[in-house]
Amino acid sequence: MRYIDCFNHFFPAAIWDKMMATPGAAADIGARMRGVPAIYDLDRRKEVCDMFRGKYDYTQVISLGMPPLEALGDAATVEEFAKLGNDGMADLCEKESDYFCGWLASLPMNSPNAAKELERAFKNGACGVQIHTNINGKALDEKEFRPVFEVAEKHDKMVFLHPSRGAHDLPDYKSEKKSLYEIWWTFGWPYETSVAMARLVFGGVLDEHPKLKVLAHHLGAMVPYFEGRVGPGWDQLGNRTTDEDYKTLRANMKKSPLQYFKEFYADTAVFGSKAATDCGLAFYGADNALFASDCPFDPEKGPGYIRETIAIMEKLDYSKEDMEKICYKNSQKLLGIK
Repeated sequence: MRYIDCFNHFFPAAIWDKMMATPGAAADIGARMRGVPAIYDLDRRKEVCDMFRGKYDYTQVISLGMPPLEALGDAATVEEFAKLGNDGMADLCEKESDYFCGWLASLPMNSPNAAKELERAFKNGACGVQIHTNINGKALDEKEFRPVFEVAEKHDKMVFLHPSRGAHDLPDYKSEKKSLYEIWWTFGWPYETSVAMARLVFGGVLDEHPKLKVLAHHLGAMVPYFEGRVGPGWDQLGNRTTDEDYKTLRANMKKSPLQYFKEFYADTAVFGSKAATDCGLAFYGADNALFASDCPFDPEKGPGYIRETIAIMEKLDYSKEDMEKICYKNSQKLLGIK
């Protein structure tokens, strides 16, 4: 079987070195990223890929890791990071095409030049764009971000939603100052992704850009499990609220909430969970699911989740046609990968 692993993270040398020389960035990504050599060490990353390239036709689509670029400074600073990242990705995929079959653009989303950089990245070969679920605390349906979605739709390139939330961004209880026990990651990131999807739906982005393709990381986060709330529950939009006219909003929507959420795409990176894979694939179907492992974030620092995700795929009771769609053909079609 061929596997195009469509959502993974790596830092090309130029942007990694720049980030390590920037005090704020070094502090933010320090312990986590430095402890995962396969995210910045090309030789180690190729070793990880080689563990699977012998048995499978295996390649990766890569994007930058955390933190979001817009968290690293003012617009001018982030524009520099974005150019370093995008140019580094283009160069890496050209030189190491046997390992990396495509790359996602990263943007200075706190800059008015974000859409311009996206145009440049697509011209240089980006097969999609990674955007985080909030932009320094701002919702994705804010008007200032519409030009980015317009460019993605115009070029027929997919938007990959990556969750973003830290311990100090939002406490779990009003009486506390931060989220404890890494709840901000375990439950906070799926919540962030689900909220971002909802804002794209109810904020009108998907109606304004009907051909826009959006992939929600980690098999659509909370949405598949909460299909009943997203469907029959959200059909009652406005019946629980008295200080906003959501009934008129619901009446003016072109589709039901569930229909919008069904049109998202999702990847199989769920940390080796068979139950989550079954639930997510049942919701999105073979046409809207893409294989991904989220390499190199696992206890083995690279190969673990690739191995576990492939093992789950091999146990699925799907037709050969559907398996090929999920494992590589959807990525070929949607990302323009040869």
